[in-house]
Amino acid sequence: MFHEIPDELLRRMRELEERDAADRCDGTPRLERLRQIPPETGRFVALLAASAPRGRCVEIGTSAGYSALWLALACRSTGRRLTTFEVLPPKAALARETFSQARVADVVELVEADFLASSDALSDIGFCFLDGEKETYGACYEAVIPKLVPGGLLVADNAINHQETLRPMLNAALADDRVDALIVPIGKGELVCRKRD
Repeated sequence: MFHEIPDELLRRMRELEERDAADRCDGTPRLERLRQIPPETGRFVALLAASAPRGRCVEIGTSAGYSALWLALACRSTGRRLTTFEVLPPKAALARETFSQARVADVVELVEADFLASSDALSDIGFCFLDGEKETYGACYEAVIPKLVPGGLLVADNAINHQETLRPMLNAALADDRVDALIVPIGKGELVCRKRD
C-alpha cells in the first residue's frame, strides 16, 4: 500500500502538506486553514482502515481531502469505497480538486453535507475516521457506534491536543462497554475504538 503510492497522489499530498504548514504560521483564519492530520497519522489510519472488517468506510470532516487520500489507499487495497463528509463549501471545492488531481474519484465519494443530518442513511460501517469540528464529536460518536459492524473501528483525531475540549466524549468512549477503546499517542492523539462482538 505505502510502497505503490501513485505519483499524482504523492504530489497532491505534498502540496497539501506545504499549504497546511503555511496556514499554521501565516495568520490564515481558523476556519480557512486546512487543519489536516500529519503524515504519520495518515499512515496509521490507512493501516487501521485496511485492517478493518468488511463494511462501509466513512470519514467525517474532509477539509481539502488529505486524510481521504490516505484512506483511499486503504480502500484501493481492500476493494472498498470511502464516503467522506464536508459541510463547508470552500473546503468541499478544495477536496474535489484534490480527488481529481490525485485520481482517486473511483474510490472516494464526497458528500457536501452535515454528517449528522445524513447519518441515518448509513449502516454497516467497518471503519470511520472522525476529524470534524470538536463540538460535534460526542454526537458523531453516538451516531457511528451503533452502526459499526462487529470489530468495526472508529478513530477520532485530536484526542491529545484537544483533550480538554473533548474530555466528556473521550471519557464516555473509554467507559463505553459497546467498544474497547484507547488513546494512541501518535500525531495529535488518536482515540481508537473497536466495536465489541
